[in-house]
Amino acid sequence: MAFDGIVLNCVVNELNSEIIGAKVNKIFEPSRSDIIFGLYNHGKSYSFLINIQPEIARFHLTTYNKPNPLQAPNFCMLLRKHLMNAKIVAINTFDLERVIEIVFESYNELKDIVVKKIFVETMASHSNVILTNSQNTIIDALRHVSNNSLEIIPARQYKIPSNKKHSILKIKNGSEFLKYIPKEALVSFDKVLSENFIGISRSFCQNLLPNATTPVNILSDIEIINAFNLIKNIINNIPNLSLKLTKDKKDYMIFPCEKNALDVNFFLDNYYHNKEIENNFLNKKKQLLGIISSQLKKYLKRLENINLKLKECENIEKYRIYGELITANLFRYKPHLILNEIIVQNYYDNQKEICIPLDKRFSISKNAEKYFKKYNKLKNTLKVVTIQKRETEIELEYIQSILFSIENSSDIDDLEGISSEINESGLLNTKKNEKNKKSESQSFPIEFNIDGYTVLVGKNNKQNDFLTFKIANRQDIWFHVQNTQGCHVVLKSNGKPITEKIILKCANFAVQNSKAKNSTNVPVDYCPVKNVKKPSGSKPRHGNLSKLQNNNHKQ
Repeated sequence: MAFDGIVLNCVVNELNSEIIGAKVNKIFEPSRSDIIFGLYNHGKSYSFLINIQPEIARFHLTTYNKPNPLQAPNFCMLLRKHLMNAKIVAINTFDLERVIEIVFESYNELKDIVVKKIFVETMASHSNVILTNSQNTIIDALRHVSNNSLEIIPARQYKIPSNKKHSILKIKNGSEFLKYIPKEALVSFDKVLSENFIGISRSFCQNLLPNATTPVNILSDIEIINAFNLIKNIINNIPNLSLKLTKDKKDYMIFPCEKNALDVNFFLDNYYHNKEIENNFLNKKKQLLGIISSQLKKYLKRLENINLKLKECENIEKYRIYGELITANLFRYKPHLILNEIIVQNYYDNQKEICIPLDKRFSISKNAEKYFKKYNKLKNTLKVVTIQKRETEIELEYIQSILFSIENSSDIDDLEGISSEINESGLLNTKKNEKNKKSESQSFPIEFNIDGYTVLVGKNNKQNDFLTFKIANRQDIWFHVQNTQGCHVVLKSNGKPITEKIILKCANFAVQNSKAKNSTNVPVDYCPVKNVKKPSGSKPRHGNLSKLQNNNHKQ
């Protein structure tokens, strides 16, 4: 469910029992959307996270560390100036609005108590962190906003965002609740509730109410009143509410139960930590797929143009023959005679007559010269374009191997390794990053145990090279699917006899980690690692290495 007003109040309820009176001893800004406060209270240390990323805006205590920039951003430095060593004295909510006020007290140089406040707004794309003084005058904000309806900039007065929705907290009973429900609307009940009442999300209704998605004009008054009583009971029981995952484990829902002091905070911490990892992975994967797909289209277009040029070169010998036949028959024609064509005997084809087109703007001898010139031009073109085609095919093969690596990556570390490889390969005309190169060299392949044998699998091109030429011993067995992208698989012998059974299993393993995993009768090459060679200076690859001696299995 969304981080709505009800979940927000559950979090604040727990925070009020744990961190009121806590002293701020650290402040970090790991990213443009994160603020982390280090707190100390009654012998315990806490980390309080505020995140304003639109899809996952929230705040709660956290146990996960985030890497911090070497130089603190300006807003972080400002928070340190005003709030370092300050004490949290209150955390206030406003109805079920997705806004909280955190009140800090500290001492100035004259030992007078100074009050500062932070307002945290968790409203999707409008989420923000605002630092104010005791009179709510804005000192600064994580995001500056200035438009006709709202100004969040220094020296302006901060006001809680206005809301035209109704407050369910002020409704006394079900009969009064009915007055706020537009029964004529042909929309679902959950949508009516979220659009008309403060702090109630559609996901909250869908997880709580059995008739949430029913059109409101179909529901009876009794059903609507029962829904109100259920929601009101949940809100009145906030100190005893906890969260749990839904059956599909893609969302969470609220439910009453006996719980520990910070169950809601740490549930949200784990849930959103995993969600951030997933989002970062998907975003990085989408980014890399976009980059590589763009390069793939570029090289496919290049190959198409090369093939067109090669097609033009198919008749290259014809132009040479035309030139030679015209030259051989020049004695038959007057020097300045202008013709559209000539018919001569082709001594390359049993003296058969052949019609040679001429450009009447030029003399016959000049036409022969032009045919020889075209022949030589196409001959040079053929030589150059043939080389270009081979180079382009090699680049396409490499790009497709990277595409395979991206599509089969399982975590952000895999993608970072691929990103490092792309930068180092020069594919995007970028300079090599030595730092990335070093970190990638320390990234190890996946290790499996099959029937007591150790089997290693490379996850991307660089790991394939690292596995085959750095980790594997000369007597180990190397596997790779034939003529397609796939992972290198190495069977560590460790002095054990290699049986036909383990070879078949490793060959099947190579197929399952290749582009041909959904095919049948897939040939797999295997040989001792000492027989696997790689051309000097070539890029890391998914296979296509020369095998001085190899065997073959079909899976």
